[in-house]
Amino acid sequence: MSTPGTAEPMVRADSVCKNYGSNAVLKGIDLQVAPGEVVCLIGPSGSGKSTFLRCINHLETVDGGRMWVNGRIVGYDLKGTRLHEQSHNDICRARTDVGMVFQQFNLFPHMTVLENLIEAPRLVRREKKAVAAARAMGLLQKVGLAEKAGAYPRQLSGGQQQRVAIARALCMEPKLMLFDEPTSALDPELVGEVLKVMKDLAGTGMTMVVVTHEMNFARDVADRVVFMADGYVVEEGPAREVITNPQNERTRSFLASVLAE
Repeated sequence: MSTPGTAEPMVRADSVCKNYGSNAVLKGIDLQVAPGEVVCLIGPSGSGKSTFLRCINHLETVDGGRMWVNGRIVGYDLKGTRLHEQSHNDICRARTDVGMVFQQFNLFPHMTVLENLIEAPRLVRREKKAVAAARAMGLLQKVGLAEKAGAYPRQLSGGQQQRVAIARALCMEPKLMLFDEPTSALDPELVGEVLKVMKDLAGTGMTMVVVTHEMNFARDVADRVVFMADGYVVEEGPAREVITNPQNERTRSFLASVLAE
């Protein structure tokens, strides 16, 4: 685990709100993530964790408040005192600093593992194939799948596909990695191999925000745990402290139910 410094936050949310029609999903979230910090978002289904993660990457637009990533307002340019919505191309360029891994693997089924990894660097960055492939092979080596470079997603287990998805996100050399329940779609015996890759990544100093129900991972790997419920941040603090000695009754109730499973 890292020791966050005093640098400008990698992620800063000020009073972030998000509504779906009359349903208020995020109700004024204030949160900061320091460079090199690993933060786990925990809480019951429907608490707004995944929505908040998607707002960080501008996959969802906020309806109130502001979000910054790496010092830039997400989705907007500040010109004078006024905010101007960014173009689609500018938003896509900003997203290259952020890697995201979803519950589902979202690999292109008609492409090999290596082709999946080099697609974005070649299209977005216009990298030469040899350059992108060299980085991709190095990442596949790190996630233990170099021998699967020529395989297709259907030939891999779920755990292997998710490890490929992590390597694919890292191929763009992001400054921030977001994980949205990356093990929830896996059979129990495959969860450990994905968590190991994530733990190793945290050890490199990568800034990570992870939505997870894996409490052991959160306790052992995260610098900080944030418990969300009903669209609010209910409790946050050092990971081990929150998980082993939560102060809020709602947090205690949630953890008791999760840890009893």
